[in-house]
Amino acid sequence: MLEIVSYQSGAPDQGRLGAIMARHGGVPAEVEATVSRVLAAVRDRGDAAVSEFTQDFDGVSIAPGQFRVSEKALDDALAAMDPDLRAAIEESAANIRAFHRRQQSNSWFMEDGDGVILGKKVTPLRRVGICVPGGQAPLISSLLMAAVPAQVAGVDEVCVVTPPQANGLPHPDILAAARFLGLGEVYGIGGAQAVAALAFGTASIAAVDKIVGPGSVYTVTAKRQVYGTVGIEMVPGPSEIVVLADAQANACFIAADLLSQAEHGTGYEAAVCITTSPVLATAVRDEVERQSAALPRPESVAAALSRFGVIVTVADLDVGMELVNRIAPEHLELLIAEPWAWLDKVRNAGAVFLGEASTEPVGDYFAGTNHVLPTNGSARFSSSLGLSDFVKTTSVVSYSKQRLQATGPKIALMARAERLEAHARAVEIRLAAWSEKSSNE
Repeated sequence: MLEIVSYQSGAPDQGRLGAIMARHGGVPAEVEATVSRVLAAVRDRGDAAVSEFTQDFDGVSIAPGQFRVSEKALDDALAAMDPDLRAAIEESAANIRAFHRRQQSNSWFMEDGDGVILGKKVTPLRRVGICVPGGQAPLISSLLMAAVPAQVAGVDEVCVVTPPQANGLPHPDILAAARFLGLGEVYGIGGAQAVAALAFGTASIAAVDKIVGPGSVYTVTAKRQVYGTVGIEMVPGPSEIVVLADAQANACFIAADLLSQAEHGTGYEAAVCITTSPVLATAVRDEVERQSAALPRPESVAAALSRFGVIVTVADLDVGMELVNRIAPEHLELLIAEPWAWLDKVRNAGAVFLGEASTEPVGDYFAGTNHVLPTNGSARFSSSLGLSDFVKTTSVVSYSKQRLQATGPKIALMARAERLEAHARAVEIRLAAWSEKSSNE
């Protein structure tokens, strides 16, 4: 299930390690074509196309324009939610809210002399759509991770799209969580058709300014294809984890954490252990086989591990960290003796978990950090979902006549160097007018 390979700096990537490095290679052409067809149909035919694709892809019949979940259904779901689960959600949401409040930024302005004022104006987005997976599992946590930061940022309107079940309604726990958060605009649609409805708008669903949240390969591909019409936070792929471990690490813990990501169900999750100990490598492999047999979906776990599951032995932790940064994983666990001493050497990772108590699900559900993270190597240039995804900044310039008179000739010189004559004249016309007025006074 898990193969054990050795790694040396500069050696070519082979086998599963090579496959993991190439995970950002794109999606199948047939997926791209299907998504393009869905987007075009929804853009042209609106609610009718959304209804047709919901029947085709989800096997659920919902009349055009009847996708919105009623207030009563939301209230009923919250009333019926298990009290212990509700209490856990309430505490999780509070942790997320507290963490993201630390990220708040304000508009700022600076005086630059001569009466010049420069600055940045911070404005929350007006309307955001959140994609919440609900097919293989109702990802309540993904709703919390997107909706709470949006609320903290001050987004005016937050709506949710999530796939319907056989009764035409989304999973009740997702509805309950939405109502708990005070969200009243929830639509029982998913996949590329939901992304299209959010991006282009329909008669019953108003277009949004930005779409956030994970989903199937069709949802994610649709988000990428509509980027430009609307904003997106990232193009998330299947989950991935890398555990960097020394010889003293607990093989049982490592195996459990690898399986925590492999169980997501697509069969394309990546689970990697990098260790300095060949003995630990063997123990982790055996423990993964033992633990996976007791999971409820062993087939999908086995499929993921057979594609992107590997244990890598390295000469030392420096080589291990080099490989970590090359992989740029979504989740990185440091199960080593002095994890804080190695944190500064982590350049590329969506989230870092230090020490054996910091198992990855802590970040998924409860710590308050965001679990919507860059995947497929995009941690090289991307960050986790945060408050900055729900605001935009606008540069502010208040120049003075005195400053423009002093700097105008330089501005005109640079404009003409770029062969933009009208730019230069926009400055010089003002300088000439002020000079003439001054001479006439």
